[in-house]
Amino acid sequence: MKLAVDAMGGDHAPKEIVLGVKKALEEFQDIEVLLYGDENKIKEWLPSHKRLTIVHTDEVIEGTDEPVRAVKRKKNSSMVLMAQAVKNGEADACISAGNTGALMTAGLFIVGRIDGIDRPALAPTLPTLDGKGFLMLDLGANVDAKPEHLAQYAIMGSIYAEKVRGIEQPRVGLLNIGTEDKKGNELTKKAFSLMKDAPVNFIGNVESRDLLEGAADVVVTDGFTGNMVLKTIEGTALSIFSLLKKTLTSSIKNKIAAGLVKNDLKELKGMLDYTEYGGAGLFGLKAPVIKAHGSSNEVALFNAMRQARDMVKNDVSNTIKEAVKGGEVHE
Repeated sequence: MKLAVDAMGGDHAPKEIVLGVKKALEEFQDIEVLLYGDENKIKEWLPSHKRLTIVHTDEVIEGTDEPVRAVKRKKNSSMVLMAQAVKNGEADACISAGNTGALMTAGLFIVGRIDGIDRPALAPTLPTLDGKGFLMLDLGANVDAKPEHLAQYAIMGSIYAEKVRGIEQPRVGLLNIGTEDKKGNELTKKAFSLMKDAPVNFIGNVESRDLLEGAADVVVTDGFTGNMVLKTIEGTALSIFSLLKKTLTSSIKNKIAAGLVKNDLKELKGMLDYTEYGGAGLFGLKAPVIKAHGSSNEVALFNAMRQARDMVKNDVSNTIKEAVKGGEVHE
């Protein structure tokens, strides 16, 4: 299979992106990579590889660019050319750590939406205390949603959890302010009713305080709420580790203690790092489009490529297409 990668997207591009590509090429013998970006900068880190094609371009969509305008005007940017390769059938999936809004725009208008999916959803796998993780969608592709959209998210998330994460009968929960069936606003009450009849293993409402405990394998919500939850989890984890660092370096005694638990703390930090699970998939498109975290290092980019490979291998996009066609959940 061929994976298209934007070498110039992200805070640490192109070095960490290219090193992640190199790691993926070494690990997976069944992939070829089309790498889009500044050829000279790419070759500093990966001069050549028999399964690598570098497509040179000087144009880059920056993190500060307005997404729709950038995609329309910067037609030779690494991100747009990458998406175009998928549309043209030159690549099976694409990965970028660049501007999230621009990638969603490129995915929607270049790669294209699956017939029957009203709104694509941004879906990362987030950490749980037992290390298994859970898929959450939508985390910001659409700030507003209708009940039908949430029902479609449930179907797409369930298929991904089963096909890629290998979970039989994944538990699908609806994020709400209480676990009782009648809880919530008009959106969640109507979505609850639709999800109950959808072809998924719907377990009802789940609360945000229970997410990291593994309350469900797939958690569905609107993009506004989902993005707030994601950033709250990120902020809380960063604050806790900042407090731990401050405490463990406050005295000689604490520094000695820190030395003794250093490896355990690294392991704990890894458990709470959702980039270990890959990137955020933009579900509902005709081919896999993966948004790697903006601060992706080599390992995070490698995991995003592994995720894209798994989605292609398991034909996730076509499975979603067939499931939605059968389920008929539309506006």
